[in-house]
Amino acid sequence: MRIVSVWIALILITAALAEKHPITFEDFFTMNRLGSFAVSPDGRHILYDVTRADVETNSFTKTIFILDTQGGTSKPLPITGNASHPVWQTDNETFLYNAGGQIWRFDLKTLTAEKVTDFKPGAANALPRPHDTAFVFAADVDPNCDSPACMENHEESFQQRTVKARVIDHLMFRHWNRWLEGKRSHLFLALGNGNVTQDLTPGDYDTPPLDLGSARDYTFSPDGNTLAFVRNMDDMVAISTNNDIFLRDMKSGAFRKLTDNKANDNQPCFSPDGQWIAWRAMSRPGFEADRYHLMLYNLSNGTLKDLTPDFKLSVGTILWHPDSKGLLFSSAEKGAHSIYSVDFNGAIQPVLKGHYISGLQWLNAHTLLFKKQSASMPYELFSYNLTNKELKQLTTLNKEKLSQLELPTLKRFWFTGANGDSVMGWLLTPPGFDPSRKYPAVQLIHGGPQGAWGDDYHFRWNYQMFAAPGYVVYAINFHGSTGYGQDFTDAVSKNWGGAPYEDLVAGTEYVLEHFPFIDGERLGAAGASYGGYMINWIAGHDNPFKCLISHDGVFDQRSMYGSTEELWFPEWEFNGPYWQNPELYEKWSPSTRVQHFKTPMLVIHGEHDYRVPYTQGLQLFTALQRQGVESRLLFFPDEDHFVTNPQNARLWWQTVHDWLARYLK
Repeated sequence: MRIVSVWIALILITAALAEKHPITFEDFFTMNRLGSFAVSPDGRHILYDVTRADVETNSFTKTIFILDTQGGTSKPLPITGNASHPVWQTDNETFLYNAGGQIWRFDLKTLTAEKVTDFKPGAANALPRPHDTAFVFAADVDPNCDSPACMENHEESFQQRTVKARVIDHLMFRHWNRWLEGKRSHLFLALGNGNVTQDLTPGDYDTPPLDLGSARDYTFSPDGNTLAFVRNMDDMVAISTNNDIFLRDMKSGAFRKLTDNKANDNQPCFSPDGQWIAWRAMSRPGFEADRYHLMLYNLSNGTLKDLTPDFKLSVGTILWHPDSKGLLFSSAEKGAHSIYSVDFNGAIQPVLKGHYISGLQWLNAHTLLFKKQSASMPYELFSYNLTNKELKQLTTLNKEKLSQLELPTLKRFWFTGANGDSVMGWLLTPPGFDPSRKYPAVQLIHGGPQGAWGDDYHFRWNYQMFAAPGYVVYAINFHGSTGYGQDFTDAVSKNWGGAPYEDLVAGTEYVLEHFPFIDGERLGAAGASYGGYMINWIAGHDNPFKCLISHDGVFDQRSMYGSTEELWFPEWEFNGPYWQNPELYEKWSPSTRVQHFKTPMLVIHGEHDYRVPYTQGLQLFTALQRQGVESRLLFFPDEDHFVTNPQNARLWWQTVHDWLARYLK
């Protein structure tokens, strides 16, 4: 009887496995996406928002859920419209959230919602004031106005204008995917009834900063009497990374600049006892990818201390211990995000390593709460008990869908790259993998360049989606990648086509030598942003690839400088503007090597990409076509640096898969 039971169990397991299928676009793109989350003051409940894509209607919906931390159950709240970014008020019964460009309040007792603000420029990302019903919010406004009423009138006039021309007097005038229209982000104080009483950060500056900020760049002291915020007050922010931290006395209105550092400072964080404030600080002005140090400032005597002077990694999210005697922080490390603890003497201890996490909050006095993901699972909420070391999954947003998919596990490999350094890569085999067979392979090249491939479920460049049609996928964290020490990250600057290119060549040679199931005659490569640049650079050299895919890649460094928005980036990477150092711009420009182009290439670009303007893609495609190189241009008039609209994303994947199959199948 026992043998029969075992056979039945085996048959059921085999049947379950047989029912699993490789991921499709609909599977991939319609996964529930966990957003922000917040623990109630008493720790009883967790609010979190979830985004769902509807491909057929080409839209997204956002819903707020509540999780009972004692019962472990979650349920959506009856909120109409797209709702996100919930934040608790102090009574454990009400919370504020974003919806329709304004701030709303939800009452958990009555299960009713009410619109709180009606500020014409808009209102977002509320910060409740401790011990009060008032709150702070952010809005883009005319900085020349001296009152909220003036700002509302200006916004109404702006929306009704018939002449769309822009008169521009300074940099920067557009950013990422939008024209700034002369507006600045400011913080406003609103009463509990939504009445906007005060602009807390007046002036022709952005608060929070336009870029290079953190996930939390304005916060109250525990008593609610001081507001800390981040802004850049340099004359030309297009060439500056000089974010600073300021304090505003909520009673007197007096401002105090807390930091004198000329590099980037952000993420101010008061200690629970109100005696200290911590923040992240870079050291080198103009460098956006410098290592973040953890700074500690005594508000009583003004002493300042760097708690991580010799730590090799960059500080991420900061979280105070409840007793105010130390801090936790996250750090990108070898394709994952680790958590460390540090005391006031600078003694650093690892808390949790080897997981890809985001966000960091206290669930209770001894348990952390964060989001965790992997290459086979989108973000879910997890807790980690510091006492018994238990890691526990709290949400299962995509359990049913994931159970139906065959999602291979991402694996690490190491090899010797440029300068004799150890370099890490990731490998993913396709569904139904048979090691005795030969498979075509696709190399993925990340952007940044100061970024990194990690064990994550990416909603654009997804490993599983590249592998699903039957490809081995490999991705290398070349010199310039983050999470391997600052020296390794620095190695790409002034050296765009040097050490990173050597790593990619050496990595390809390594996988061909050590993974015999890869067919060296059927290799492709794809990359975006700096990864697109590297595809363009590879195209100008002898290479083993049968086809290439360049998404939003830099083609000509000189014209790139003249049309991008954040000028501090090329000025750091190439040692100043192009007229001061034309040799370096020329040296690392793929446009200088077009005569060597011969590999078939798919070029992709979005018209609203102001980081790498779409003319880079047009120049690249023109060079390919003019020389008779097989090429195709996929152009999105309604996308930016990323392709996010559901039906556009579907076309993106269809076109990418068709291009790869044409040359690798």
